[in-house]
Amino acid sequence: MKNDGFLLPSAPNFRDLGGHRTKEGRTVRDGLLFRSDALHSVSEQDLPTYQGLGIRQLIDLRTHHERDRLPDLVPEGAEYAAVGVQNAEAAGANFVETLADPERARAMFSDGAAERFMFNVYRELVSDAEALEGYRDLVERAAKGPTSLVFHCSAGKDRTGWGAALLLTLLGVEREAVTEDYLTSNERQANTDFWMRELSRHSGLPWEDVQPMTRVRADYLDTAYTHIEELYGSFDNYVVNGLKLSGGTIESLKQRMLA
Repeated sequence: MKNDGFLLPSAPNFRDLGGHRTKEGRTVRDGLLFRSDALHSVSEQDLPTYQGLGIRQLIDLRTHHERDRLPDLVPEGAEYAAVGVQNAEAAGANFVETLADPERARAMFSDGAAERFMFNVYRELVSDAEALEGYRDLVERAAKGPTSLVFHCSAGKDRTGWGAALLLTLLGVEREAVTEDYLTSNERQANTDFWMRELSRHSGLPWEDVQPMTRVRADYLDTAYTHIEELYGSFDNYVVNGLKLSGGTIESLKQRMLA
């Protein structure tokens, strides 16, 4: 995949999913499908670039807690859709509230609990009802809605990371390349580090207890694929029986996104 650098330095995990090669030798088209961290922080300096990308759909994967606190800057002429993929009332879903309570934060995330929490997040992203409905919606919007499209969460690494892995896998990109794209988020977490360090200080949790939640790891992503095998037997069965995506939708996605 090409390296497009930092398209929006103020949203460092904003990037194009174009350029990936598929198993059949086709290429994901540039400029149609973008992934990002939160889009409330786009600076005045980056605004002309952001507005000039031709984005016509913005899909916000955050919970209502996050959306209400930090509303997106929506490009002119773009459709905005809140598409939740996580139970907003689940334990740990509202990071700010959880980490603002030192006792609750220590109970949830200290002594290795943050790592266990992350593995569970990835299992939930492929099994919970909200996630199945939300990711189906994401794929259908990518296949049939106006493009270009950007989807994002807060850090652009976990909920967005699985969304990107799902879309690229559906398009026929090799697993190794999907994982490489996923791990690229680690180079783009300046914004996440800033606010997570602030939350860590307020919670009284040592940084090493919080750090597993600030980066992506191949074994996190592997957990999602493994859980799919456990629940559905195969990725294809997950698509059909879990996400309930039609063959027509997948074909439309490929026709639109592949050159």
